[in-house]
Amino acid sequence: MSNENSLLDSLKSPTSNDHKEVSFYLAIAMAIVVGSALAFEHIGGYIPCALCLEQRTPYYVGAPILVLAALSKIITVPAIITRLLILIAGLIMLYGMGLAAFHSGVEWLWWPGPESCGAAADGLSGNAGDLLADLNAKRPPSCDKAALRVFGLSFAGWNVFTSAVLAFFTLRLAVRKA
Repeated sequence: MSNENSLLDSLKSPTSNDHKEVSFYLAIAMAIVVGSALAFEHIGGYIPCALCLEQRTPYYVGAPILVLAALSKIITVPAIITRLLILIAGLIMLYGMGLAAFHSGVEWLWWPGPESCGAAADGLSGNAGDLLADLNAKRPPSCDKAALRVFGLSFAGWNVFTSAVLAFFTLRLAVRKA
């Protein structure tokens, strides 16, 4: 019961450690999301399209920025710098949400995808000698074909939701006084 009260108290009246701790937790959440995408690719065998790969960039950039925000609290950098780093990470996640929404629209055939979205590719060769030739010859899957849908949402659709949640909490943290 005391843990619940302390969490509620920190939400009502933030302390100087909240920015550090929550920034770190948000960075971990971003790392888990992009790690899951990498696991689906490398363990599950889902080959990402060009837009799928591009949707990972906000996570690759946002997580380290949030780690920097947490570190800036540890080394007592002025609070405005910490909050600015958190704000930047939140804006990056909003960009990621928009990119994922665009990709979802491409998958539902509401609008065309970019030129870089090619036709479906076969798997790479298991022969090491042919691997470089395969890499040059293969094209990524088409962006308008969802590789998997779970509860009606593709990976891009779930990324809209995940990016929105992360953007909400990150931007909320950015406007909280330290």
